[in-house]
Amino acid sequence: MEEILRRIEELKDEMVESLKTFVSINSVNPAFGGPGEKEKADWLEYLLKDFRYEVERYDVKDQNGVLRSNLLATIKGKDTRRTLWIVTHIDTVPPGDLSLWETDPFNPVVKDGKVYGRGAEDNGGSMIASIYAGKSLIDLGIVPEYNFGLALVADEEAGSDYGIQYLIEKNVFNPEDMFLVPDAGNEKGDFIEIAEKSILWFKVTVEGKQGHASRPRMAENALRKGAQLMIEIDEILRRKCPDRDDLFDEPLSTFEPTRSEKTVDNVNTIPGKYTFYFDCRVLPKYDLDEILKIVESVLKGRGASIEIVVKQPAPQPTPPDSELVVKLSRVLKSQRNLEARVGGIGGGTCAAFFRKKGWPAVVWSTIDETAHQPNEYRRIDHMVEDAKVFALLGVER
Repeated sequence: MEEILRRIEELKDEMVESLKTFVSINSVNPAFGGPGEKEKADWLEYLLKDFRYEVERYDVKDQNGVLRSNLLATIKGKDTRRTLWIVTHIDTVPPGDLSLWETDPFNPVVKDGKVYGRGAEDNGGSMIASIYAGKSLIDLGIVPEYNFGLALVADEEAGSDYGIQYLIEKNVFNPEDMFLVPDAGNEKGDFIEIAEKSILWFKVTVEGKQGHASRPRMAENALRKGAQLMIEIDEILRRKCPDRDDLFDEPLSTFEPTRSEKTVDNVNTIPGKYTFYFDCRVLPKYDLDEILKIVESVLKGRGASIEIVVKQPAPQPTPPDSELVVKLSRVLKSQRNLEARVGGIGGGTCAAFFRKKGWPAVVWSTIDETAHQPNEYRRIDHMVEDAKVFALLGVER
């Protein structure tokens, strides 16, 4: 164990440089107007092979013909029938309002023990930690107890159709495998996520009649109609779904209007069409079809239509006494003297798709929760300490 910890400390500077490279390659999900994962996957594939991982690549074209890239990298273990998988994602979300960033989101900056840039926390820091955890074992000639596997996947930010869902359909995983998804956590590192809420994203399009802003009686303002509908949807969903579940870090169902599409270019035209989106994270007790019926009842007869963007009912939680929860809790106790606690989050991570198959999966990492924010960062010491945990899990009996 001491050899592993010492080797990871020696690799600290390399890890920082690799995270900077990760950030510098734009891999914004194509669903949000980005180039996708290919260029970053090319670099990751080279890095993994250079570190002497066994690497397999799974590329698939999406509905628009964009190549989406996934990588599986493994180190053979003593028991080759099972694999401990650490699952991270290559894609990122867009940087958002650039005026809120103090630095270029794709030009990484190291400051005050942190690496700043889009994707530094979500999910680059954990990915680099997992890669160097395995490298430490390879460098020391240590054979892990089970196969040590890394799944570096596409499309996590937009539903995972071309990422983890694609790989599961390809039967690359074994039901007896263990799955760790370091894509959520807390600053202390004592929170193990075993459950996620249902996810529902929907799009509402409101029809009106375009006209001159000085003659509103000759037009029908779709933006005003949409704003009214947005408030009504928000209020009725909160009223109809009031219950709380203290297993979850956010114990209530949440219904957030998040995005609007462009209306008109000039100020003096009344828009004849308005489109907005909701991101709903719903406690498992509520049926998503019932949620949709509530929204449809609000829209009925009001010149508006709804379209489902993502619909993922919550799977059964991972049992709190499952093998990987126990192993991870033991490592956290021995390495950091932490008493781990289990709970749920709003979702969604790749873990949900394993749980949907009935395969226990856990989500854990040490982060400051800056994902999707301007000035996103990953603390260097968190990344290094997490690499130690990943490596020790690989040799945990």
